[in-house]
Amino acid sequence: MRWVLELLAVIFGAYLVISGLMLVFQERLVFPAPRGPLPAPESVGVTDAESITVTTADGVKLRGWYLHPVPPPAESQRAPGLLWFYGNMETVGVLAPLLRELRPPGTAVLILDYRGYGTSDGRPTEPGLYLDADAAWDYLAGRDEVDDERISVYGRSLGSVPALYLAENHDVRSVVLESPFTNARGMAAVHYWFLPRFLMRLRLDNLARARRLRVPLLVFHGSEDNIVPLRMGRAIAEEGRAKKFIVIEGAGHNDIYYVAGPRYREEMHGFLLGLRGEGLRD
Repeated sequence: MRWVLELLAVIFGAYLVISGLMLVFQERLVFPAPRGPLPAPESVGVTDAESITVTTADGVKLRGWYLHPVPPPAESQRAPGLLWFYGNMETVGVLAPLLRELRPPGTAVLILDYRGYGTSDGRPTEPGLYLDADAAWDYLAGRDEVDDERISVYGRSLGSVPALYLAENHDVRSVVLESPFTNARGMAAVHYWFLPRFLMRLRLDNLARARRLRVPLLVFHGSEDNIVPLRMGRAIAEEGRAKKFIVIEGAGHNDIYYVAGPRYREEMHGFLLGLRGEGLRD
């Protein structure tokens, strides 16, 4: 009996240690903040683009790329814009192939590394993520060639958080999401089911923001996603009254574009370009 009690004590002690680590270091789990170089866009085949630095309201310098609209708008007209928010293990520097393929024609695109990611300054936090999103919006909306009433947002995985945040707090034209999750506690229930929910201090509440969404929404999700379950993407699509919820059969979390093939680009461009003749709000 004594060894059983000792074993239980060890297990309970280990559980407390793991719980404490989750409480203290959860930002590092949620925001792994990979570092990496930011190449000149033309050196990796992204044409008509420039490297830029944007300063947030709290003084953090974010670095990334601004892609001019191709073809440019007609004289006296302004182009639509797209803010691109990537997933939590990505950086601007590794996304060149996708940007070359997916940038919508005639659209200005802005993509920045979050604070602590790539070559951007700072340390990632949830409030910081929202400050980064606001700074990205202000920069793109302030470009002379961009129509600030036609700025859409694209968010993949973690990027769904700043995308939906902007849709709630700015006059976003439309929203495209890939593999969105419901909220931080929902994700903790999937990957850390053995820990109590109250340990999760982060909110990242996409579900609540989707309920309040009043602009057109397109959602992609892989049927075999073992990081963000398909049911989460479906919940976001339902709460956000998505114009289209596209399940890519056989795709996981990180290969949706490759499994979908040309269909991904066609659906994304069709959605974004098809909205140009509609009013700002549904």
